[in-house]
Amino acid sequence: MEAATATTARHVSDSMPARAWAWLRRNALMIFAGLAVVYMLVPILVIGLFSFEKGNDQGELDFAWDGFSIEYWTDAFGQTAVNDSMITSLELAALTMVVATVIGTLMAMALVRYQFFGRRATNLLIILPMATPEIVIGAALLSLFISYNFELGFTSLFIAHVMFCISFVVVVVRSRLIGFDRSIEEAAADLGAKPLTTFRLITLPLLAPGIMAAALLAFALSLDDFVISNFNSGTTVTFPLYIFGASLRGIPVQVNVLATMLFAVTVLAIVLVLWQQRKAEQMAAVRPDPEV
Repeated sequence: MEAATATTARHVSDSMPARAWAWLRRNALMIFAGLAVVYMLVPILVIGLFSFEKGNDQGELDFAWDGFSIEYWTDAFGQTAVNDSMITSLELAALTMVVATVIGTLMAMALVRYQFFGRRATNLLIILPMATPEIVIGAALLSLFISYNFELGFTSLFIAHVMFCISFVVVVVRSRLIGFDRSIEEAAADLGAKPLTTFRLITLPLLAPGIMAAALLAFALSLDDFVISNFNSGTTVTFPLYIFGASLRGIPVQVNVLATMLFAVTVLAIVLVLWQQRKAEQMAAVRPDPEV
């Protein structure tokens, strides 16, 4: 009896590494993805954590925790320079998002649904701003503005941001259009709907998740940009430019607070996009009953 028990125990012990290895192979991708997400979120979590540090007037990330406090959250907008740069960045990002989304969506529809001379070349040129280093784009735009004696400032920033955001909008919306089921639009046309009505009631709602994702991406890229803005800002100071300048003498803790607020708003926006995308997929999956 004891010999049988020992044999069983040894068999179980020998099979445990095999089961562990099999489990690891099945879940390796999920583990890797989880570690990658944690790696990306750790800096943001650190910024959010130090926005609650007590007495950290210079925003030093020295990892010497002096106590918990919400004093900087109650005075999140106490720094005028920080507020002005944030408002400038938000205005610039909002305008860039609207213009780049409209132009990029129309370009994506033209590239996917229509045949015209230079279509392949246009598809290639759309990718170039995404593949070109930002320092090259910034220097080229600066040379262009100087050549035409264009005053650097908010307008030059707006033109530059729209230029490099359009490519991202086109790619996102085009990917949504490629998998779009045209039979729904054809059914609406067969029922007597005019092209504008079909676009407003059928096409646009089904494309809404892709358009919203592209708009949020354009907003984030514009809000986050530093290199191109540094070349073409003139005397206009955006939030990234302010942080770069303040880093030489000490970043106010209000910057950490505002950055944490932006991250929270971004997470809510992503949740909204995912919800709308799921709703659009459910709408697209609706098919008429063949028995009717």
